[in-house]
Amino acid sequence: MFPVSSRLRRAILRTALLTATATAVAVAIPAVASADDPSTVYLAAKDLPTVISNIQTWVLGILGAVVTLFLIYGGVLWATAGGDPGQVERAKGAFRNALVGFAVALLAPVFLQIVKGFVS
Repeated sequence: MFPVSSRLRRAILRTALLTATATAVAVAIPAVASADDPSTVYLAAKDLPTVISNIQTWVLGILGAVVTLFLIYGGVLWATAGGDPGQVERAKGAFRNALVGFAVALLAPVFLQIVKGFVS
């Protein structure tokens, strides 16, 4: 770990305390109770393919974000390696993991279609 100054430690603790206090106040204040309006329309998925499509969209978005984070992490490791072979290997590993994640994200719809074919 790197040394943390007492000033930074106090700032972190102050931020954590303010965040915890704001969260506690937001949870503690009761919401106004009201009767449901009978004309209110609730949107819900009508069928299983719609639900699967929505889940697929969310998972692909999350996989894309993870791939991006691994690429950034690998780039930072590579840029700060300074000729250290161990850190260069860690950067290459991060890039390799990002490429595997990207391949999984691209092939996920294909796998899903294969599973749908088996199920239906």
